Amino acid sequence: MMSDNRMQRGEQWLKELLQLSGFSVEITSTKEENTLGERDPLSLNSYWLTIEESNLTENEIQALIGRDGKALDAIQYLANSILNLNQEPEEQASYTIELNGYRVQRLAEIRNMIEEVIDRVRTTGREVEVKSLSSAERRQVHTLLKNFEDLESFSQGKEPHRHLVVRPFSW
Repeated sequence: MMSDNRMQRGEQWLKELLQLSGFSVEITSTKEENTLGERDPLSLNSYWLTIEESNLTENEIQALIGRDGKALDAIQYLANSILNLNQEPEEQASYTIELNGYRVQRLAEIRNMIEEVIDRVRTTGREVEVKSLSSAERRQVHTLLKNFEDLESFSQGKEPHRHLVVRPFSW
């Protein structure tokens, strides 16, 4: 029952953080079976913590998501840093913080964008830069692109101007 412990720890932490911030909300959590449609070892310890929006006003939802998801990304970064601190490797987990369908919608946008990028790289044989991704989103794309043997991706530049580059794979 290790995974239940990780999930409950995540739920508890997020609920406390939001209570301290003045938000009285419930958190639901689900274990993510796999992110990419096959048995992905990274997804074995991956949890979605969803902030129930029923007690939140539209303004509170916007504040928690933030411009371009920056507030939600910050909460997610904190969750992943703090909840994995001093944990044994097998007790570590990956947490995705969801609110009001933002992550699901954003993931669909990213997948569409990346499909276009893949087409452009394959058609032109040139590298393509993708600038509008957070570090968490860049990690998702790197993971997604590992499935394509003819392409490679890497991040370039320094935050906040760091961006993803996709190019034909070169041996």
